[in-house]
Amino acid sequence: MNALKSYRYLFFIALFLCSVSINSQSKKQQQLEAKRQELRKEISQLNTLLFKGKEEQKSVVTNVENLDYKVSVLKNLISITNQQANLLTREINDNQKQITNLRDKLKLLKEEYAAMIVKSYKSKSEQSKVMFLLSSANFQQAYKRLQYIKQYADYQKKQGEEIKLQTAKLQALNTDLLSQKKDKQKLIEENRQTKQELENELKQQEIIVASIKQDLSKYTSQIRTKQKEVDKIDKQIEKIIRDAIAKSNRKAGKSSNSKTFALTPEQKQLAASFTANKGKLPWPVKEGIVKVRYGTRPSPIDRTVKIKSNGVRIVTNKGETVRAVFEGEVLNVMTPKNGNKAIMIKHGNYITIYKNLSKIYVSKGDKVNTKQEIGEVITNKASGEAVLSFVIYKDSKTQNPAHWIYKL
Repeated sequence: MNALKSYRYLFFIALFLCSVSINSQSKKQQQLEAKRQELRKEISQLNTLLFKGKEEQKSVVTNVENLDYKVSVLKNLISITNQQANLLTREINDNQKQITNLRDKLKLLKEEYAAMIVKSYKSKSEQSKVMFLLSSANFQQAYKRLQYIKQYADYQKKQGEEIKLQTAKLQALNTDLLSQKKDKQKLIEENRQTKQELENELKQQEIIVASIKQDLSKYTSQIRTKQKEVDKIDKQIEKIIRDAIAKSNRKAGKSSNSKTFALTPEQKQLAASFTANKGKLPWPVKEGIVKVRYGTRPSPIDRTVKIKSNGVRIVTNKGETVRAVFEGEVLNVMTPKNGNKAIMIKHGNYITIYKNLSKIYVSKGDKVNTKQEIGEVITNKASGEAVLSFVIYKDSKTQNPAHWIYKL
């Protein structure tokens, strides 16, 4: 009887650990699959937004930048699918071990059950049913003995059936996992081939660049000039923010040298609400991909040249409308002579900036709501791309938009 209790205990422990392992791994698998689908969607979008118009004669700089970006996305996709395949392999191995353990336990339980039946039969052959009852202290004890044997046998039978059922479930799961692994391996191979194709195309671009190596300084100059234009607009934005901070402090009777906004109770509440939505803010456009991320990185044309981005640059559809990511007040509308239009919206002590616009739908001082359309992205005539530059400030310091915008 003690042996049966031990088997029962070990059975439920094994079943519990199996369930925990499968649930944990399945959750990880779901997370990887969600990430893989996001990357596949991003590749589909960049094919539409960056590579759709091959008839358009884009500059060498633009072509190399686009290919460099696409290759990086594909590498991420391949990495994710490799992780999925590896996880599936571990799941299959773990489940096979569980099946082996359950089979071993089933075998032991069957042997124990068979031994019990034999023992019961021998006991019955040695003495009659009447003698078995008379050996009891009383009738109630004899009845309990019979019931115990019956329940004991029923329990063994149910345990055996339950183990068979769980084994069948695990075998079915392994069949599914093997099928998934085959699908993932196929996907990995497809991605590897696509990556090779892109690398070949990138090499062709490198050949073109090498063939005009004597003019490489011209392209480097173009990159530097473009960065200077961006820096110039960024400095104008920083000045507008400094002036706005100083004005808020003067109005509140505080030092105008402060680097943070002096907020009214209403503005504090708005800022707190903006903070509470960190990571959940909507995209400033309905559809797009992040071509340039926050921070400083080397140019794919000339690695000695650094490209600085105070925010993110989102490639979107031509003529795409821009929307406010949160409620607030239009702090400023910029219309520089040698630059594209920009809108600055204040949310307490936070400011969101939308640059590279062709049309403006709001004016300085206007109150705006979340997802309200505020303008339209301009399409670059040289590259044929519509790129929105989106920036977030907290007081006088830039923030990484990827930390604030949902799945950016």
